[in-house]
Amino acid sequence: MNKNTLIILALATSFGFGFACNSILAKNTKGQLKMKRVTGIGGIFFKCKDPEKMKQWYQTHLGFGAEQYGTKFDWREEADSTKEGYTLWSPFSDKTKYFEPSPSDFMINYRVENLEALVEELKKEGVTILDKVETYDYGKFVHILDIEGNKIELFEAA
Repeated sequence: MNKNTLIILALATSFGFGFACNSILAKNTKGQLKMKRVTGIGGIFFKCKDPEKMKQWYQTHLGFGAEQYGTKFDWREEADSTKEGYTLWSPFSDKTKYFEPSPSDFMINYRVENLEALVEELKKEGVTILDKVETYDYGKFVHILDIEGNKIELFEAA
């Protein structure tokens, strides 16, 4: 091999190595800055005068199940069909305190990944966090307020 070939080979190797390192570092940096937040809707909750009658109406006319908490719509994740999830539809009494301090007649539950990390980011961004993360057998929850005072439930499935 002559000297020019060695120099070109050394430059090409250095460039390739530098490009590979830059790509890896750029992906990590972007991943840290762009944390995935909401992954879907975990539930739709709303106030009504008679939740039992409401559940029966939806069961009769739209075929919803009438379980204790409403209806579960089961589904599988698009990216990994082995992962199952559900969205809950649930009527609450119009006298419920569960939506407070929001004056709204509805609350949306959003599915998220890594709830604790998300809560820390939301705190840094000045979002009102209403309570601490609660953990149950089926997942973790926390409540926040949007800019108009609507209560939002964030849910990380177990």
